[in-house]
Amino acid sequence: MSNIKGGLIRLKEMVNSLPPSEKKIANYILKNPREAILLTSMTLGEKSKTSSAAVMRLCKSLGFSGFQELKIRVAGDLQHDTVKVGYRDIEPNESYSSIIDKVTTNTIQTIKETTDMMSGTGMKKAVEALMKAKSIIFIGFGASSIAAQDAEQKFIRIDKNAVFYPDIHMAATAIATKGREDVVVGISFSGHTNEVVKLLTLAKRNKLKTISITKSSQSPVTNLADINLYTSTSKEATFRSGATSSRIAQLHIIDILFMCLASDDYTNTITYLDETREAISFLQGNSNKKN
Repeated sequence: MSNIKGGLIRLKEMVNSLPPSEKKIANYILKNPREAILLTSMTLGEKSKTSSAAVMRLCKSLGFSGFQELKIRVAGDLQHDTVKVGYRDIEPNESYSSIIDKVTTNTIQTIKETTDMMSGTGMKKAVEALMKAKSIIFIGFGASSIAAQDAEQKFIRIDKNAVFYPDIHMAATAIATKGREDVVVGISFSGHTNEVVKLLTLAKRNKLKTISITKSSQSPVTNLADINLYTSTSKEATFRSGATSSRIAQLHIIDILFMCLASDDYTNTITYLDETREAISFLQGNSNKKN
């Protein structure tokens, strides 16, 4: 993936939850990003009064393959100034035109940051797993259930055995009957949603392949998943604009997964989409005749 970004975004989101030595390095990079990308891991460790081993641990905590990926992502952020734009919440009695502008700006920022966080390797692994899956179970609760339900609808259209269970007991029952050829996709913005953690734990126990869609590389959900996909790290705000942003980020990832899978199996996908489109047209035709 060219122009890889998202290093500074990830550092800002995770800095306060890192162990002391890793936090020192993260703060040093955030304060001196242009200098940091020119340093070796040993030199960065010395300047941050830690060690090269701590630098490597930081990269792992961030979900990166190594120090080189971290530097490439930070360099990409600096080139495109991705961290200068902030999320804006609405104010009391604000004009509608201003609200329209803020919500639109936040949406664009969310999609941009989510794209910056993506890893071509992670996406490829996820698509391959979904392509081979005998069945796919999407799980998400609260706002994340919207993305899970959207995924079910999309994947059914291309002849994938995909199901979204809004009820945790039904999801657990379904997972209990699956095995190595099946995939569970857990969607949780925080990565700490208790229901998703429990269901992924059950999936791991039954040897299912697991994929996560979260904002953080350090959470119970990501620790349970075989493959991790990351969304924008947008924060919650007074009027839940954070929840709005997280939903948009999750839907964006679902769309990309769907399109990548469709591209890899293009001929069959076109056939399935034509058939499903024809089925809907048939229903609409019958409805028009009755009216």
